[in-house]
Amino acid sequence: MVDFKSIAKLGLLVTVFLSSILMMGQGNNDVTFEMKLSKPKLGLNERLRVDFIMNRDGDNFNPPDFNGFKVVMGPSQSISSSWINGVRSYSKSYSYTLAPSARGKYTIKQASIVIGGETYKSLAQDVEVTAAVDKPSDQMTADDVADENLHLVAEISKTNPYLNEAITIIYKLYVSPNISVSNYQPLDNPTYNNFWSQDIKVNALSAQNGTYKGKPYRYVILKRVVLYPQKSGELDIEPLSLDVTVDVPSGRRDFFGQRMYAQTNKTVSAGSRTINVKPLPLANQPANFNGAVGDFDFAVSTSKTSLNASESLQATIEVSGKGNLKLFKLPELELPSALEVYEPEFTEGVRTTLAGMQGKVSNQYTIVPSFRGKYPIAPLSFSYFNPSTGKYTTLTSNEIVINVLEGPLSASSNSEASSNNNKQSVVSSGNEFNFLKLDSNLSDKCVSYFFGSTSFYLWLLCPLLLIPLAILFRKKRDAIAGDVVGNKIRKANKLARKYLSAARKQLGNKEAFYVALERALHNYLKAKLKIETSEFSKDKITELLSQKQIDGETINSFISLLKNCEAARYSPFSNVQMQADYDKASEVISIMDKQL
Repeated sequence: MVDFKSIAKLGLLVTVFLSSILMMGQGNNDVTFEMKLSKPKLGLNERLRVDFIMNRDGDNFNPPDFNGFKVVMGPSQSISSSWINGVRSYSKSYSYTLAPSARGKYTIKQASIVIGGETYKSLAQDVEVTAAVDKPSDQMTADDVADENLHLVAEISKTNPYLNEAITIIYKLYVSPNISVSNYQPLDNPTYNNFWSQDIKVNALSAQNGTYKGKPYRYVILKRVVLYPQKSGELDIEPLSLDVTVDVPSGRRDFFGQRMYAQTNKTVSAGSRTINVKPLPLANQPANFNGAVGDFDFAVSTSKTSLNASESLQATIEVSGKGNLKLFKLPELELPSALEVYEPEFTEGVRTTLAGMQGKVSNQYTIVPSFRGKYPIAPLSFSYFNPSTGKYTTLTSNEIVINVLEGPLSASSNSEASSNNNKQSVVSSGNEFNFLKLDSNLSDKCVSYFFGSTSFYLWLLCPLLLIPLAILFRKKRDAIAGDVVGNKIRKANKLARKYLSAARKQLGNKEAFYVALERALHNYLKAKLKIETSEFSKDKITELLSQKQIDGETINSFISLLKNCEAARYSPFSNVQMQADYDKASEVISIMDKQL
């Protein structure tokens, strides 16, 4: 007999089992895409981890904009897949580490992804950022470790210098022994406005042991700069910023037991600094003070003090020592009008170290006397401000007398001599009438006549021999005189070589070359236009040249050369650029000389 109750119970069990399998299969086919935050509330100095998790692989992941936060790490992907009791488990996530930018309440908006042709979006979540906490509760990330163990510091030798007093900035990158730096590159270099600046080359990066805030660190010197403030008051120094690649220990080890590192990029900045520049005191400032600041020696010397007329001698005005040697003007030599003097040749032997400029600068004058006599060179004085003592010092040279032994007398000397002769008294010596000699000492002398002699005929034929030479010389001279264009070109080129000779000697030495080139351009205009161009701006020079009917292209080339001379103080210029500027200056002077 069939037991219908048992059959009914068995059917019920089979139905429940099949339903469970169907429900499990249906649950496994459901797609989930959600956003998880490490915490809903955090301090300003903490980090927020955001994970976007899905149970199916997808494409075209589109994260939110993270308004109010900075992405310090991410996105990083992780995938996990497993089979448990015949059931497959799959998970994929995109992770971000965020740093809040300010306090407040923010919303992490929706992210989206395409899975199986369908677009899925996560739910937005709110986050509150509070004031910084003493001890961040979240786990330190690689970026956090880099924050605490990497510092860029600008060490300034003096924060309250005098105007035109040297200060030094050394940029040091401090690295804790807990991390290592594999690479760096500058993001923003300071421009040092209102300062005269020069970089001191760092030959090689070498790590040294030191301390930072009482803790042991290693540091490298990245940049060294010497500055001379050109303006008094509070001057800002822009920060130096670097992008540094840092290797941070992760606390994990690989299969072979070696420590694993996490790499991150960190932006560090030395921070903006303010320098309070003191003006030079006005009390007791000498009348001839010309802006020299430092500690100097001053000398005026000549190559010789005794010579003949039309010979030359060199007079040198030299300032040596330590200070702003490139930033002031030397005193000018004062000479009697009877001495002819040429434009001075400027010589600069200055090197810049961490202590500032040191060396010497000089002007050498060539002097040619025209008349016999004694000519005094009046004493010269040079004043400078010594920041160590806070006082002005004036140095004065000795008087130098130039003794011209042989040569013509000047008109004033002749009149003086005549006056002295007229006033000379006659003194009797008592021997006005001496005894006449009675015996003569005469000898016979052969008489030869020039007329008809060999010399007579040679001199007679000599003019006839010179006639062809005179004809050739005249033709050559007429050909040269007729070449008007060639004469102008030769004259212009000779003038260019005259003014640019000092610059040509300094080719390869950037600073000395452009100082000499700028002086040559100004001296040329001074000679041609009879003006002091050093007192004029470039606009004024342009106006003067336009009035002289110089064409616009030549004026632009001349002004461009002046700009290059100024830019060379702060920018690197190659030897090729210097040669090009020298050739261009020669060409411009030649062209201008034809038009003036």
